[in-house]
Formats: sequence, C-alpha cells, structure tokens
Amino acid sequence: MSEIEAKVRYVKLARSLKTYGVSFFLVKEKMKGKNKLVPRLLGITKECVMRVDEKTKEVIQEWNLTNIKRWAASPKSFTLDFGDYQDGYYSVQTTEGEQIAQLIAGYIDIILKKKKSKDHFGLEGDEESTMLEDSVSPKKSTVLQQQYNRVGKVEHGSVALPAIMRSGASGPENFQVGSMPPAQQQITSGQMHRGHMPPLTSAQQALTGTINSSMQAVQAAQATLDDFDTLPPLGQDAASKAWRKNKMDESKHEIHSQVDAITAGTASVVNLTAGDPAETDYTAVGCAVTTISSNLTEMSRGVKLLAALLEDEGGSGRPLLQAAKGLAGAVSELLRSAQPASAEPRQNLLQAAGNVGQASGELLQQIGESDTDPHFQEVLMQLAKAVASAAAALVLKAKSVAQRTEDSGLQTQVIAAATQCALSTSQLVACTKVVAPTISSPVCQEQLVEAGRLVAKAVEGCVSASQAATEDGQLLRGVGAAATAVTQALNELLQHVRAHATGAGPAGRYDQATDTILTVTENIFSSMGDAGEMVRQARILAQATSDLVNAIKADAEGESDLENSRKLLSAAKILADATAKMVEAAKGAAAHPDSEEQQQRLREAAEGLRMATNAAAQNAIKKKLVQRLEHAAKQAAASATQTIAAAQHAASTPKVSAGPQPLLVQSCKAVAEQIPLLVQGVRGSQAQPDSPSAQLALIAASQSFLQPGGKMVAAAKASVPTIQDQASAMQLSQCAKNLGTALAELRTAAQKAQEACGPLEMDSALSVVQNLERDLQEVKAAARDGKLKPLPGETMEKCAQDLGNSTKAVSSAIAQLLGEVAQGNENYAGIAARDVAGGLRSLAQAARGVAALTSDPAVQAIVLDTASDVLDKASSLIEEAKKATGHPGDPENQQRLAQVAKAVTQALNRCVSCLPGQRDVDNALRAVGDASKRLLSDSLPPSTGTFQEAQSRLNEAAAGLNQAATELVQASRGTPQDLARASGRFGQDFSTFLEAGVEMAGQAPSQEDRAQVVSNLKGISMSSSKLLLAAKALSTDPAAPNLKSQLAAAARAVTDSINQLITVCTQQAPGQKECDNALRELETVRELLENPVQPINDMSYFGCLDSVMENSKVLGEAMTGISQNAKNGNLPEFGEAIATASKALCGFTEAAAQAAYLVGVSDPNSQAGQQGLVEPTQFARANQAIQMACQSLGEHGCTQAQVLSAATIVAKHTSALCNSCRLASARTANPTAKRQFVQSAKEVANSTANLVKTIKALDGAFTEENRAQCQAATAPLLEAVDNLSAFASNPEFASIPAQISPEGRAAMEPIVISAKTMLESAGGLIQTARALAVNPRDPPRWSVLAGHSRTVSDSIKKLITSMRDKAPGQLECEAAIAALNSCLRDLDQASLAAVSQQLAPREGISQEALHTQMLTAVQEISHLIEPLASAARAEASQLGHKVSQMAQYFEPLTLAAVGAASKTLSHPQQMALLDQTKTLAESALQLLYTAKEAGGNPKQAAHTQEALEEAVQMMTEAVEDLTTTLNEAASAAGVVGGMVDSITQAINQLDEGPMGEPEGSFVDYQTTMVRTAKAIAVTVQEMVTKSNTSPEELGPLANQLTSDYGRLASQAKPAAVAAENEEVNMEVAATFPLLLTRGHPLPPGGTSLVPIMSAFVAMPSGTPSSLS
Repeated sequence: MSEIEAKVRYVKLARSLKTYGVSFFLVKEKMKGKNKLVPRLLGITKECVMRVDEKTKEVIQEWNLTNIKRWAASPKSFTLDFGDYQDGYYSVQTTEGEQIAQLIAGYIDIILKKKKSKDHFGLEGDEESTMLEDSVSPKKSTVLQQQYNRVGKVEHGSVALPAIMRSGASGPENFQVGSMPPAQQQITSGQMHRGHMPPLTSAQQALTGTINSSMQAVQAAQATLDDFDTLPPLGQDAASKAWRKNKMDESKHEIHSQVDAITAGTASVVNLTAGDPAETDYTAVGCAVTTISSNLTEMSRGVKLLAALLEDEGGSGRPLLQAAKGLAGAVSELLRSAQPASAEPRQNLLQAAGNVGQASGELLQQIGESDTDPHFQEVLMQLAKAVASAAAALVLKAKSVAQRTEDSGLQTQVIAAATQCALSTSQLVACTKVVAPTISSPVCQEQLVEAGRLVAKAVEGCVSASQAATEDGQLLRGVGAAATAVTQALNELLQHVRAHATGAGPAGRYDQATDTILTVTENIFSSMGDAGEMVRQARILAQATSDLVNAIKADAEGESDLENSRKLLSAAKILADATAKMVEAAKGAAAHPDSEEQQQRLREAAEGLRMATNAAAQNAIKKKLVQRLEHAAKQAAASATQTIAAAQHAASTPKVSAGPQPLLVQSCKAVAEQIPLLVQGVRGSQAQPDSPSAQLALIAASQSFLQPGGKMVAAAKASVPTIQDQASAMQLSQCAKNLGTALAELRTAAQKAQEACGPLEMDSALSVVQNLERDLQEVKAAARDGKLKPLPGETMEKCAQDLGNSTKAVSSAIAQLLGEVAQGNENYAGIAARDVAGGLRSLAQAARGVAALTSDPAVQAIVLDTASDVLDKASSLIEEAKKATGHPGDPENQQRLAQVAKAVTQALNRCVSCLPGQRDVDNALRAVGDASKRLLSDSLPPSTGTFQEAQSRLNEAAAGLNQAATELVQASRGTPQDLARASGRFGQDFSTFLEAGVEMAGQAPSQEDRAQVVSNLKGISMSSSKLLLAAKALSTDPAAPNLKSQLAAAARAVTDSINQLITVCTQQAPGQKECDNALRELETVRELLENPVQPINDMSYFGCLDSVMENSKVLGEAMTGISQNAKNGNLPEFGEAIATASKALCGFTEAAAQAAYLVGVSDPNSQAGQQGLVEPTQFARANQAIQMACQSLGEHGCTQAQVLSAATIVAKHTSALCNSCRLASARTANPTAKRQFVQSAKEVANSTANLVKTIKALDGAFTEENRAQCQAATAPLLEAVDNLSAFASNPEFASIPAQISPEGRAAMEPIVISAKTMLESAGGLIQTARALAVNPRDPPRWSVLAGHSRTVSDSIKKLITSMRDKAPGQLECEAAIAALNSCLRDLDQASLAAVSQQLAPREGISQEALHTQMLTAVQEISHLIEPLASAARAEASQLGHKVSQMAQYFEPLTLAAVGAASKTLSHPQQMALLDQTKTLAESALQLLYTAKEAGGNPKQAAHTQEALEEAVQMMTEAVEDLTTTLNEAASAAGVVGGMVDSITQAINQLDEGPMGEPEGSFVDYQTTMVRTAKAIAVTVQEMVTKSNTSPEELGPLANQLTSDYGRLASQAKPAAVAAENEEVNMEVAATFPLLLTRGHPLPPGGTSLVPIMSAFVAMPSGTPSSLS
C-alpha cells in the first residue's frame, strides 16, 4: 500500500467515525431532581448538537440544528431552547458559552443560506449565484400619550408663527393676508375620555380593581344600614338576659376591633402613598384598602344587630346606624381620593382620612366604647402639631441654606428635602387625627410610629442635604438645632403614645416598687458575667425594696385588724432581711468583680428577694398579671376577628385555589365560637376585678382559645400562597402574623395569671355550679308561666346534640376529678373541677334550649328537673372533692366521693333519657328486658298449637322483627319522632317474636333442644338491646364517628341471631331455610349502600378491591352450584351453596360500600376526616367485654375453662386499653389529659394484676373463699375501667368525620349503583332458586334465573371496572404532574431570559414580600412530603388530597421565584434561585410519578418502596437547599421576619401536635440538646458583640440562630417523652418557650432570641437613634 493510499484510507476511516467533525466542549450539566453537577461533553457539528458521556464517549442524545429555536450564552452558562421539539430547555455550566454560540450560529447561517439558495428555481443551490435581498423600511411609529383635561386660567398671547413660503411644482401661487381673530375664552369641562387615561402599570391597575370592588362593597354595606335586624321574641329569665348582655358585649367588641382595623388601614393608605408614585408599594396599598372594605362590611352586620339590641332594651339604635353610615360615607370618599388615576391634590386624601378618623370616633362614642379620654386625644393632637411647628422652623432654616447656595443642583436637593419634610409632618398630623380615637390598638400605634419614622427620615434627609450644600457653620448649627427640636417633639409624641399603650394606671400602692423589683432582678439574671452592671442594678433594687418595706409598714400601722397588721409586719421583716442579704452579696461582687462565686451569690440573693417580694405583694402582683391577661385577651380576640374577616374576604375572591380553604373555614368557625367566651371573660374580669371566679373564668377562656387560635394561624399561613389576589393574600398574612403574636402573649399571660390564681379553682367551680342552679330555677319559673322562649339560633336538633355532648364532657371531667383527688393533687383537681363546671354550664344551656323548644309542659318539667338534679348532685360532688383533696388518704372521704360521683352519673343518664325519642328507646329497652324475663324461668308453658302453626308464627314474627330492625336503623338518622315510632314498633315486634319463640321452645321434643332454643332467644334479646343502644347513641350524636358502622353491625347481629334460631327451630324442605336466611341477610346489608358517607370497616381501598374480587369468585362458584344442585335435586348441597352465596354477597356489599366511601372521601373537594386522640367505641367495647368476663367469674357454676377464658379476655382488653392510653398520652398536647391517661392506665394495670393473682388462686382451688376474693377483686377493675371509659368519652378526644363533597358523591355513584343492582338481582336469584328447588321442572323460572345470573355477573364486572377506574388519587396525580410540567416550562423561560439579561423586574411588589411568599410555599411543601409518601404507601384515600395540596403551592412558588430573580441584581444569585426552584419542582415531579405508580396500594408500594424513599430524600434535600438560599439572601438584606416566624412556629409545635414514640433514649437527646444549646449561647453572644461593631454580619448569625433553635426544639418533644421522671419531662417541655422570653439559659450578657431578632427587623437603615 502506497503512502497516498494509506492516507486516503486513514481519511476515510476518520470520516467514518461518529465523532468526526465534532467540536467538543467540556461542560457540567445538572442532575435531574438534584442540586448536583456532572461533567459532560457537548459536541457541535454542522448538522446537530450532541451530549456525549465524558468517560465512555458514548453519544447519549442528539438534536438537529434545524430543531433549535434559540440559544443564549452567559459568562458561566449556555442554554438551548428546542421549542416544540422538546419539553424544557437544555442548560449547562461552562465558561465557553460565547464560543459555543458562535459555532452554532455559523453552522445555522450556512444551513439558512443553502436553504435560501435552493428556493431560487433553476439555480439548484449554486453558491456563486447572485444573492437577492429585500429591504423593508420601517414605518414611522405613532406615539399615544395621555392628556390631562385640566381647568385653569386663560393666558393671552399670539399663536401665529412667521410664514415660510416655498414655490410648488407649478410656481408661486397667490395667497391672502389677514389678521387673526380676537382671543376667545371658553372652558370645556367633563369626564375624561377613556382613550386618554394615563397608562397605568400592572400594579396600579390591580389597585384600581381592588378599590373599585371595595367601593362597591362599601356602598352595598352602606345601603344595608337603613334599618336594623329583627330579633326573635326573647324571655326575661337569666339566660335570656345574659344572652342580650353577651351579644351586646360581643357586638361592641367586634365593632371596636373592626373600627380599629379601618382607622389603621386608613393611616396605612396615607403613609404608603406618601412618596414617589414610582416607588409606592401598590400591593400594600391594596392590602390596606381590602382591610378597610372587608372590616366595614363585617361591621355593618354587627351595627345592625347592636342597634336591634339597643331598641329591644328601650334605647334607640337610629343614631348608631347614622354614625355607621357616616363612617361608610367617609370611607367611600377616602377610596375615591386614593385612586391611582385620580388627579385630585393630596390634601384631599389627607382631608378624607381625617374625616374617617372623626367618623370612627363618633361611632365608638355611640356604642360607649371610646377607650381614650378627650384630654388624651387633645394632648396627642397638640403634640403632633408641635412636631409640625418644629418642622416648619426646620424648613425655614433649610430655605436659608438654599438661598445661600450657588450650586443649582444642591439648591434643588435642599428645597426638595425641605418640601418632603413639610409633607411628612402634615401627613403625621393627618395620621394622628385618623388613629386618635383608636390609639389603644397596637396596629394603630404601629401606623402612627410609621408616620413618625417617615418624619425622622425626612428630617435626616433635610440635614444631609443642608450639610452637602453649605459649609457655613452658623447656618448648619441653625439647621441642626431645628432638626433636634423636631426629633424632640417627635419623641414626646411617641412617648405619649407608649404611655397609653402600656395600659392602665397602677394596680395599687405597691405597684411601682414591685414592677421595679421584678424588672431589675431579671436584669441581674441576664447580666451574669458583668459584675459592674450587676452591682449597679443591685443599688436600684435596694432602693425599690426599701420603698416597698416602708409602704408595707405604713399599711400595717393603719390596719385595724391585729392579725392582718401582724402579717404585714412579718412580710416587711422577711423582705428587709432578704434585702440585707442582697446588699451583702452586692458588696462582695463589687469587691471581687472577677469572682464567679460572688456573682452567683448575688444572683441567688436576688432570687430570694424576688420570692420575698412575691410573697409580700402578692395581691398587687396578681392584679397586675390579671390586667396584663385582660389586655392580652382583648388583643387576641381583636386579632382573631381581623383574621376571620380577612379569611372570609379571601374566600370570596374568585381566584382562590380549593386546597387549604376548607381547613381555614373550619378553623375560623372554631375560633368564632371561642371569641365570645374570651370577650365575656374579659368583661367579667373588668366588671369584678376582685372576683376570683371572674379571673379564673378569664384564664380558662384564654387557655381554651389558644389551641383553635393556633390552628387558625397555621391554616391561614397555609392558605396565603394559594390566594392569587395579592392584596387579599397580604391582608391574610398580616392578620395571621398579628394573631400569632397575640397568641404568644396570651399564652404567657395566662400561664402567669394561673400561677397567681390557681389554688382557687375548686371554690370558683363550686360558685359557678351554684349560680347555674339559681339560673335554672328562674328557667323553671318561666316555663311554668309559659314565658320560656328559645334563644336565637337554637334548634331542637342542636340542643339535643349539645346535651349529649355535654354529658360526655361532664362524665369525662368527673373521672379526671376522681383520679386527681385520689392522688391528692390540688392543682390538677382544681382544673378538673373547672372542666366539670364548664361542662355543666353547657348542659344547663342545652337543657334550657330543649325545654324552650318543647311544647309539652310535662316534657319541659322533666327535662328541667333532671338537669336541676344533675347540678345539685354535681355541687355536692365538688364540695366532697374539696374536702377529700385536703385528706387524700382518708378512705371515708374517698368512698363518699365515689358514691356522689355515681349519683351524678345516674342523674346524667336520666337527663339524656328525657330527650325526645330517647324516652321511647328506653321504653323499648324496658319492653325487651321485661319480655326476656320469661326466659329466666325454669319451666316454659306447654304449646297449645301444632308444630306447623308455631313454625309459621315464628317465621312471620322473624320477618317482622327483621323489618323493624331495618326501620330502626333508618329512623336513628331521622327525626326524634321517627325514632320514637320505630323503637315502639321494634319493642312490640320483639315481644311478638319472643312469644312465638317461647311457643316454639314448648314444641321442643327434649330438654336439650329446649335449652338450645332458649339460649338462642337470649342471644336475640341481647343483640336487640345492643341495637337499641346503638340507635340511641347515634340519634344523640349523628356526627359521631363509627356509630353508623356499629349500628349496622348491631342490625346484622340481630339478623344472624334470628337466622340461627330459625335454623334450629324450623323443619322445612332442605334449602328453604337457607334461602329465607339469605334474604334476611341481604335485606339487612342493603342499608349499607343507601348513604355510604361513613366508614363501614377498616379496609383500605385496595383491600376492598381484593375482597370484591375474592367474593366475586366465591359467588360465581356458588351460583353455579345453586343452578346445578337445584336442577339435579341435590337439596343439601343446594342449601350450602345458598349459604355460601349469601356470605359472599354480604362481604361483597360491605367491601363495595367501604370502597364507595373511600372514593368519596378521596375527592380533593371533600374534607378528609381527622383521627381523634382515642377511639371511644374501642373503650366502650373493651369495657363491655371486661364486664361480661368479670360477671362470669362471679357466677357459682363457673368452670375452670370458663375462668381461664375470662382471664384471657380481661388480660387482652386491659392490655389494649393501657396501650391506647400510652399512645394517647404521647400524642396529646394537653398536660392534664396526658397525666390522666397515664394515671388511668396505672389504675387499670394495678387492678388487673390484683385480679390475676386471685384468679390464679381460684384456679388452684375452687373454694368459696377464693371465689369471693376473686369476685371482690373485680370491683376495683370495673371501677377503673368505667372511669377510663368515661374520661375517654370526652368529645374533645373523638375523631372528626369526613365531609364528602357533591363531586365526591358523584364519583361514588357508579360503585353504589352497580352494587345495588347486583344485590337486587341476587335477591331475585335466591327467590327464584328457592322455587326451583321445590319444582325444578319449570322452564320459565329457569329463564328468569338465567336473567338474574347475567345481571349479577354484569353488575360485578361493572363494579370491578368502576373501582379500577376510580382508584383514588390517579386523576389528581395526572393533574398535578401537568401543573408541575407547566411550572418547569415557566422556570425554563425565566432562566433563558435571565441568561440573556432580559428578565424584566416584576412591578408592584417588594423583594421581601416575594421572599416571604417563597418561604411560605416551601415550608408548606416540606410539610406535605412525608404525608404524601405515607399516602402513596398505604392510604389511597388520602393520596388525592395530599397530591392536590402539594401541587397547588408550586404555581405561586414559581411566580414568586421568577419575581424574586427578576429583582435580584447578581446574575449568579438569579440563576441559583431559579435552578434550585427548578430542582425542587423536578424532585416533586419524580415523587408524583412514583406516588402515582404506588397508588396507595401496599402490594404495589412494596415494589416502589426504594424509589419512593429516594424521591422523598431528593425532595427533602431540595427543600433544605432552597430554604437555606432564601434565608441567606434575606439575612444579607437585613430581613429576618421569616426567621422570627420560624422560631415562633417551633415554639407552637412544642405546645401542639401529636408526638409518637421517641427513637432514642433520653441520654441521646440530652447530649444533642446540650451541644446545640451551647452553640446557641455562642451565637447569641456573638450577635450582641457584632451589633456594636459589625452590624452587617448580624444576618448570617441570625440565620444560624434560627437553624440551631429549630434543631433544639425538634429534640425537645422526644426528650420530654423519653424522660422517665415526670418532673424532668415537664421541665424540658416548659424550658424552650422560656428560652425565647427570658435570659436564664444564655451566657453572660445574653438575652432572649426573639427580642434580638425583632430589634434587628425594626432597625431600617437611616433610622435616627432617637427612634431606635
């Protein structure tokens, strides 16, 4: 081979390689779903772009250059867009982006040239041919600009210009010369044409829409204020009077809080619109407008009700309505002036705002709620005007500077700064006028402070401009003096506001000294390590204690009672001694400043002095704490009212996702029920400041408010990202934030007040019950006189249900009271007594409602008498409990207490039995019991008729009883009248059936057969009693979970018992009994398909599908057996086939009904049920089984086998009860309930152990003595189990059933219809087969049988198909996957625009707001990761809910991410934000694909478990990465509001939410927590240091602090559960909230976390030191 040939072959070989002609670039591409980069080779050829594996050089993917739509290169990345040829962009990291772009551009240019050349016919792509190019010149653009039609003065002048004459084509032309006509004056006015409206930005357009809709809402509300509400007729008894008073108080409170919000919103509009329109936050303005309109709408309803109440009491409601209309009119004017397109001067807006303030004050005066005296408001206005006067002087000084300045630019800056200063002060005056009537509200104070900050900022700007404009010392001194005067006037104004904000005057003569002592001791605690500061604080402390000692001695000298005088002098001596010790310790610390021991001695001495102060000034401290609680409760109620109004407005907007909205609505309802109780508590405490009962009622109402309030905050925060209207979203977010702050303050205040008032709980409860007794006597008198009227909103159904629930709550509280008294714990016994009193209050109110709604005087009397009896016995119970608490070991007290408690329980049962319908059920129960007494006789009367007659009567009676049972099941969900009729018929039919059964027993040929019949009759009697009890329970509480399934099971048990008796007693042709039994069973289970809105059993959806498949096979074989055996005359086998088919049909129906329920519940529009703390039905079943087992142990004829069987039953059920108690105690956040569950479990376990000992002794020797000991040992166990069951019956512990939406019901229909058709045809098949078994030679019947068989088979096929098609969660997964793909496309578009530097900044919203939106969305997404994975594993019914909830957060996250990136200046930060958001969306997409495949089917999930775990891990990492990036960006910008929210959320999670079993030991958690706590201490110390030296470094430190505290809080709950010592448990749980409010755990100089971070938030750059 020659050299030339070798070269040719080499070239050919090289050209044949896949990578020939490829230009390679080493790049890095991101792994899908992860924030990781992997190396990759990107190849460019003249035809395509390819991805090549870096190591193997294998081509992974190719794209033709003709498929590329566009590309973009940046210094560090390169992105390709393939248009419709591929979903998403392809982006890589590289520094060679420009080279890649140039290479691709060159190749594409060649391709385009070739394509263009081929388009010229005949040239055939000749590259040398002439190129043709068309030039298209652009047209002139037309600019449309707005014009303002303004009316002004006419100016005279000439508009003529010198003429320019040019010769045309035909030469010069003639023209005329003349003069202009005289000037004419004409004014044209009218509405501006829409075509010439100023071009508004998108944010301004959104604000315009918000204002227009708000104006419509305000006008609609104003129109409704022409007349007041109409009240129903009310009685004159105590309850009616209390209802009037409470409603008036509630209405006044709501109106006051709504007026607060209106004035605060008005001030916010004034402040936000103060600056340059281009820099105005229009979203925040829209939020303020929305707040005003939504609160005005709600206020109009409250005003109409209050006006009606005033008219009802003889007053006049017209002035109130006029005042409200005046406020609405003022608000309308304000909104009109606030329009972005409005050309009105700003003074009009300020005047309209002032009118709103004046109208608000007039309205508050009309309702008697003006909480500031006129003198205070007058001083406030004078101080505001003083600020304006001082600012005017500053403006004059600044003008002097401007006049002396030669530089025109600097002169302009000075004049602009002076003008801004004047505007800001006039704005401050207007803002003061607005908020003056409602200055007690924190939100109004916040707006006034914000106006002050604007003034301070303007003053600072004026001073800076003056300093830059001149160096004249005299002028600058004048400016500085004027600025100082403005600052001083401003400080006086703000101090005046703060003085009012801190609350009322001193609570007593010790108040000032006590406050000083408590404050200074806190300062000493937090100053550990700084001896000088500690000694300085000790001097202040010594002076304060000296003043307090002198005040106490003065009181002692003036005291007439010698005993009180002695107590005061003793307290003064103790205080003086403690002061002396503290002074000595302070001297030691001053002498040895470096000694930690001396500092510790001073700290201990200060603690001793603090304790002595608490003892000496207990009443003063108590009053102070109660006043603080009153203030906190008032603010919490107001914040809750605002949040509810914001939630209702957000729900009314059309662009709202359906995700967490139902949960928000539900939580709003729960809080709305608690607000009146809180308001009543505040009013009662203020009206009776020295009443312990009123104070304790306030504490109880505050504690009850915390949990629903916390849930509403969480639901509101979860709903914010799903609300597309930005103004509504911001309003809800701010309200939720304010409510969270108010709840934190309320929690602290309630805890401290309870510590001060705790020991009086028992007396207060007794007083409440006695007052209830007196009120009930008035109700009785009103009922006797025929004057008892129901309260507005009361219905018989609601009152009856409330009565049933209140009896359960009282029983639960009594059980808790008995347990705590036995332990001798006074505090917890007091809490239990308070709960008893609270339950009795509800019971008395419900009993009054039932009596008022009943027209029968006899029923009224019975209901009220039984309720009065309950109150009387409960009063005795509390008195006995009070006595027994002081002597916990006295057996006589305990025995007497148990007897009284038993009497209360019996009285409660009698009270419930008086309800309509319940009495008839009790009568039926008595009828069943009386009829069953005949079965206890040793001899039965002989039968007088023949066997056939007795058999016929028994069959007829059995059919009647079975039908009566079905009707009873239906009636239990109907009206009380339906239940009365059905239970009466059931009692009669049972008596008839029992007579037939006894007669049948008389026909029995042998004693053994007779005993079997009697035993079956006893079984029917027992199952009938259970059915009546289940119907009674369901009618009392129709919403109770699992009661419907229990009722259906009880009806099935009656049918089974009847069938067993029929099988034993009747003699028919073989197969006939089985057919009758099967028809009865089918009739019973048919009820399950009527309205399957509650769970039937515990099967999962795929368990139901497996059951249907299995039963369909069994049914198919049985149907074949029925046909063949009937044809062949094999009647015994025919009967077996019928029984098999009946069993399969029943199982089939149960599975279909459960599947239909799960399909309905899984619809995203349905509300999923919530699991309760315990399952009361489980406790009731265990209680019943233990009672029966103990009863058999006490029987004399009990054999050894029966004893062992009973022991096994007792052990099994008591073990289950103890386990349930352990889980409940771990899951509850209520310390009282936690303690009671643990204590009850101990009592059950101990009594079970004692019983087991006696059973062992009895098993060894069946003597009378052992039998008696065994029977005696059952009594404590039965009592313990009864108490536990009563406690577990508390409605608070029960599950919340699901609410199926109309869409869910529609989804259920195919399954229900198929099952009903199948069941109906199966019944026809059995009836036809019954006839064919007797006469198999009947061809028409065989045809009918075949038709029924086909219908059954077709129905089963349709059912199985429907169940497979309706598999829960699949449609939702597909919709969510489509939504996430759309979000990914949006993120790709934004990334490409960012790479090209073409990402336009988003208008109308701040970067802080966008970051907050992103953080909120990411937090909600993170909360759903594990629930979604759990649903994918084994909870198909929850899969759709979780998937839909997660998917709905990605659209707002994407919008916020793109917006935040558009406002980020740094390109790398832009790309990082978008890439990490994209990574989160990709990982979520992967999780959704895996969840869809798993489908909630445990069998399928086993194959996808690994993929599911990996997807969860990837998504969790993506969430953590994005959260870290957002926090770092926020902290770098000085925005830490999200961090404060994170810490607050961590605190709330310590108090709420279930907690499972800890994974490690207490020592493991202890080690981690100590290490984290030390890290927190170091970070806090560093923050304190950096705040003075390097404030810019505070952001990252705050981020680290947030992360560490979250980690610490997450360890606290499992550590508390793992702690064996209960005291350690409680200490761990209580320490962490205190870490954020006190300084004890921190290092020297440390302080609490939230104040540090809140101060950091409140320090914007440029704020004068006077405001900081």
